[in-house]
Amino acid sequence: MATSQFISVRETAQILAITEKKVMDLIEEGKLQAYRIADKFLRLKRVDVLKLRNDGNVEKENYQIPYTPAERVSDFFHYNNFYLMSCALILVLMYIIFYT
Repeated sequence: MATSQFISVRETAQILAITEKKVMDLIEEGKLQAYRIADKFLRLKRVDVLKLRNDGNVEKENYQIPYTPAERVSDFFHYNNFYLMSCALILVLMYIIFYT
C-alpha cells in the first residue's frame, strides 16, 4: 500500500493524537512546516509529522468529538443511500408486477 508524502491536517491530528486546532497551533509556532496546494489545501510532510511524534515533543490530548445521534443517522443515509434506493425501486417494481 503506497502512502502519500503529504498528509492533511486531520491525518496529522490522528497521527499525533491531538486536535486539529493543536496542529494549526504547531504550524503557527513553527514546529511543523505546512504547504499550500493549489492555494487551497493545507498539507504537511508525513516525514516531519512522524519525526515530531517520535521525538515526543507533543503532548497527546484526550479529546474526542462527540458523535451525535443526528450525525449517526446522517452517516447511515449517506453511506447506504444506494441500497435504500435499490430496495425502494425493487418494492415499487414488485407492487407494479403483482398488483396491476
